[in-house]
Amino acid sequence: MTDAKRSLFAELVKDGLDEHEARWLVEEFAPRQNLDALRAAVTRRQAGEPIQYVIGHWPFRSLDLDVDPRVLIPRPESEELVGVALGELTRLDVGAPLIMDLGCGSGAIGLALVSELAQRGTVATLIAVDESSDALDVARQNARKHLVKGVSFVRSSWYENLDESLRGRVDLIVANPPYVGADEFEGLDPVLRHEPRDAIVAKDAEDLVGFEDVALIIEGAPAWLSPRGVLICEHSNVHRDGVLAAARTAGFVRCDDLDDMAGHPRILVARRP
Repeated sequence: MTDAKRSLFAELVKDGLDEHEARWLVEEFAPRQNLDALRAAVTRRQAGEPIQYVIGHWPFRSLDLDVDPRVLIPRPESEELVGVALGELTRLDVGAPLIMDLGCGSGAIGLALVSELAQRGTVATLIAVDESSDALDVARQNARKHLVKGVSFVRSSWYENLDESLRGRVDLIVANPPYVGADEFEGLDPVLRHEPRDAIVAKDAEDLVGFEDVALIIEGAPAWLSPRGVLICEHSNVHRDGVLAAARTAGFVRCDDLDDMAGHPRILVARRP
């Protein structure tokens, strides 16, 4: 860090900014000698806006994704989901897998999968689905940024508007749907109010808080999956029994529910026979 950057860094920390965030902001804006932009960014952060939106991009596995208030901020739990999905695709040993990312948001999960598979010499096709046209715009932007090929973007509420020709052909469905209840949301970190609420909060279902979208994804998945296909779905830490029961009711024979790095129930892996 140059003397000028150190001076700016010290000034931001003195003004109450977290040291890590101060360093990120200095590294983002100071190299361009744009002090007005730096001050504007600091003002936004001090007003409570997430640092990821202030900077405008954020790392997710091997990708640096553009993010803004149109999409959720990529989180470590979803990075874990990508790792699980890669393991399942290795087990399936499909030469050119067809992947569907439901509620794709910034494109984090699906684009990371296609990108990392390409690094392994595997060419995958991705159907990136989201109900929000704004989110799809961000996902397209990220696909262009990282030169990810073989991606189609579909505006749909889960399976509603998908091409019928995809039925029974998808090797892997991945999803990080809304899974927080409305009352629960009110007690969470206020910074979440800067993110798209519809991507966080879901209606209750089957006596489970915030379970409606998770349940719809599980119920509909078998119709779209190939005979050996897999559904991998992120969910709330109170949904373990619910997702396993829903998966078995939907006809999945082999189901596991995995803990995240914090030891919380988080990732359903439901396999066709």
